[in-house]
Amino acid sequence: MRKPPAPSRPTAEEIAAMPAYAPLPAGRIHLLKSPEQLDAAANALRQARHVGFDTESKPVFVAGAPQTGPEVIQFATLTDAYIVQTATPGVGEFLRAMIEGEDVIKVGFGLASDRPQIQRRLGLRLAAAIDVSQLVKKLGFKDAVGLKAAVAIVLGQRFSKSRKATTSNWANATLTPQQLHYAANDAHASLRVYLALAAAPSEG
Repeated sequence: MRKPPAPSRPTAEEIAAMPAYAPLPAGRIHLLKSPEQLDAAANALRQARHVGFDTESKPVFVAGAPQTGPEVIQFATLTDAYIVQTATPGVGEFLRAMIEGEDVIKVGFGLASDRPQIQRRLGLRLAAAIDVSQLVKKLGFKDAVGLKAAVAIVLGQRFSKSRKATTSNWANATLTPQQLHYAANDAHASLRVYLALAAAPSEG
């Protein structure tokens, strides 16, 4: 019996014709600073069990220059996103509990590159984590699949990623609304792709 052909990635033109991904509204994106905000976020993330996860680092434009990030770590449920600037005083215990805790399962893309940065910058071990790019790859793709392509493949939607936000300075003390939107929806989309894959009937 011949092996079925591997699925093809959607082209840029095909993605452009897809309906837009519905981002989280600004009122559902929370920048955590106070103990009360951190406690509320921890409770919400534990209740959700599976949460979207991603990090952002100040870009390095000089070859060989050391990475300083992550400067921002984001978590998302289906309804809310929680953004943490790692330089904010008092966030260490929250990050330790969420990143190393087994009671919150982090799902995201490219976690292999996040792990060493989190270990180096924060001294934390990323536990209970699922790399969604590898799950999408198991659909039959030769290589790991990024978030934008995964949203198109799994959700049939067009996910926009701002190049300006991608290469912006994530170490700034004050994040722009565009940066908050970008960070929040990266984590949110990761969760939605994961949940769609988890809900799909398995073959065989």
